[in-house]
Formats: sequence, structure tokens, C-alpha cells
Amino acid sequence: DLMILSSRAKETNMSVTLEVNEKVHALVQSGKHVYNMTSGQLPFKPASDFIDEIKQQLNFLKSYQYSPIAGMAPLRNKFMQYLGHKREIQFENFDLDCVLSNGSKHSIYNVLGALLNPGDEVILFTPHWVSYPEMIKFWGGVPVIVESQAFDAYTPSLMELEKKLSSRTKVVIINSPNNPAGIHYSEEWMKTFASFLKKHPDLTVISDEIYSDICYFDPLPTYFYQYDNELLAQTVIINGISKTFAATGLRLGYCIAPKKLTSVVGRIQSQTTSAPNSLVQRALIEFDFKRLNHFLDPVLDHLRECAKIVRVTFRDANLSHCYYQTHSAFYYLLDFSRMPFFLKYDCEDGADLSQQIVEEILAETGIALVPGSAFGYRNSARMSMTLEVSVFREAMEKLTAFIAQKK
Repeated sequence: DLMILSSRAKETNMSVTLEVNEKVHALVQSGKHVYNMTSGQLPFKPASDFIDEIKQQLNFLKSYQYSPIAGMAPLRNKFMQYLGHKREIQFENFDLDCVLSNGSKHSIYNVLGALLNPGDEVILFTPHWVSYPEMIKFWGGVPVIVESQAFDAYTPSLMELEKKLSSRTKVVIINSPNNPAGIHYSEEWMKTFASFLKKHPDLTVISDEIYSDICYFDPLPTYFYQYDNELLAQTVIINGISKTFAATGLRLGYCIAPKKLTSVVGRIQSQTTSAPNSLVQRALIEFDFKRLNHFLDPVLDHLRECAKIVRVTFRDANLSHCYYQTHSAFYYLLDFSRMPFFLKYDCEDGADLSQQIVEEILAETGIALVPGSAFGYRNSARMSMTLEVSVFREAMEKLTAFIAQKK
């Protein structure tokens, strides 16, 4: 075989969430009934006004031509103003810029490329999004894990973070609201994190805020740099339209960061994908972002109702000790190790049976989940709360019946 693949390519794993989704679609195509609780997207179309804007922009030549590499300036400014208003910060008073990319995943990838040298360490909190470790390793970085636990509502200890610092630590990634846990870190945690960063001005924080508008119980998410605006000098904010606009397939994300970094992100993008979709950019420039609150009301109602169903079905199955309250995003992380059925497994200390258990649940109940090992959390699974409410209730009853089984 003359084609020799790079070691980098060989060591890169497929995204487990996308892999599981493809498996589920294949089962459905074959005629099997599946409760698909793997999805990382809302079952809603974007706001009708936004769809209308896309239709309007179809008539213009510029919708089909290249935009500037970093994206169209009016839209970059609009995202900065929108997020600045949300965070009660005037971003224009700081030396920041915005670069648009092909989804927030692409933004993170570009930012890591701009920051990491081989051997640089990046601290991740578990449970973490599936792609962070793979992207870090692809750029030659080393993921360093700080674990959190279900009984702490998946909130990491900053004392543990301090212990993991080394001379090679370059970046900390936080994801609040969190995929896969469906929680966001408290105001108190963010304030303490801000104090921690003041002692470590050499650290860069990537704040992945893609779910920041998807919060269905108070209090709303806040961020460390809101408590000390000077921290924006060492912060990269990641966001996009996938979740807030219910537009995962339109692939438009962005980063807001110091200009020193965004100029390099733009250079990387100029040599890879160029700018993102011009049609979508032009539609977003014309769309009134104030309409988003109205659009999100039924979305948040749906998630609130599903979160209540989780609580009630856990309680009715005598599983309250296995339950924690979600507030944001649209996920729930099932910690199997705390559930009655787990006792039937001969699980050696440290073993991870996530994949095996998820396959058994699919075979016995028709419920598809994503194994928690993909998120750095042993013996668990991510469950999405995006099914229609009546179907979600049905699935939850089947799931709790399975996990409440005694040995």
C-alpha cells in the first residue's frame, strides 16, 4: 500500500455524537422504532423572519460571492453589539475584534491553531464536549483533565484546577452552559474563577458560550469577565447561530478576542476555508436580533417541560438520589454508577462500561443515547431533551424502568 497516512490523521477519532446519530438514522431507515435522544439540535425551524431574509437575499449577486475572510464587517459588529448588550459590556471600548467561521466548532479549531505550540497543555473540565481533546491533539497540544462529579452538579473545583497547572499550561477551556451536563456554572463560581485568572495573566481562557441563550430556569448564566472587564485581554469568546437560531446546518459561528489573536485566526482561515457562507451572513445582517427572545419562548417552554418530566419520572421510580437539576442547554447526563441496575455489572474500579450499557439500553428499550466516555465521564450517557414532549415522557418512563432494575 503506497498511500501512507499521517500519524495525526490515524490518531484522530470520529466525533462520537455524529457517529451515534448516523447509526440511529440507519436503524430508523431499516424500519426500527427508535427514541432518538442523541441529537444536539432543536426540533424547531429558525424564526420565520430569518427564513424570509434568506429568501430575500437569494436575489442578490453578492449572496453567491466571497465575503471578506473574517466575515462581513456589519455582521461582525452586530454580533459584538448583541453579545456586549447581553453581557452589559461595551466591547468596542476594548481592543477586540470578531471573526466569523463555519460554525463555532471551526472557530475553536482556528483559535487553538493560533494559540498552541506542540506540547502546550490545555485544561478541560469533565464532562467536556467531545471535540475539545481531538482538536487540541490535532494541533499538537496536550489535554489535561480536571474532573467534576454528579453530586456537585458537574461543577469543577478550582482548587483541583490550581493543582493541574504547570509551566506548560497555555489554555483553559470552559463550556457554560455545558454540553453534556445541561448546567451552567454559578455566579459565585465565575467570580472565583475571575480571581483565579487575575493571579495567572499568562493563561488564555476559551469561553465556549454557544448555549448561553438556552437557559430555561433562573438564574441566567454569567461570565467571569463581566466581574472584571480587564480579563477580556486573556479571553476568547466562542458563540454562533446553531443553538440560539436553531440553525445547526447553516454553519456560522464566531469568536470575539483581542485583535492580536483575531488577526492570526483570520490568516489561518484565509489558507483553509476562506470566509463562511455569504448568503447566511447577508440574511443575518438584515434580521432583527431582538426577535430572538420571542422565537426562543416556545423553545425554552419545551425544555422546561422536559426537565420537569425528568424530575418526576426519576422521583416516581425511586431514583431521586440519582437526580440533579438541569438549567440550560438541552442535555441531561446520566451517571449510571449511581443507579440500581449498575450493580449487576462486575465493574472493576476505573472501568468504563458506557458503550456497552448504551448498546443494551438501545437493544432493550429502543432509546438511543450517547456514551459518556466521549465526554470524559465514565459509566454515563448524554440524553437530549429535544423529542416532542409526549414522546419524551414515554421514553423517560421506559428509561427509568430500565435503570431502576435491581440486581
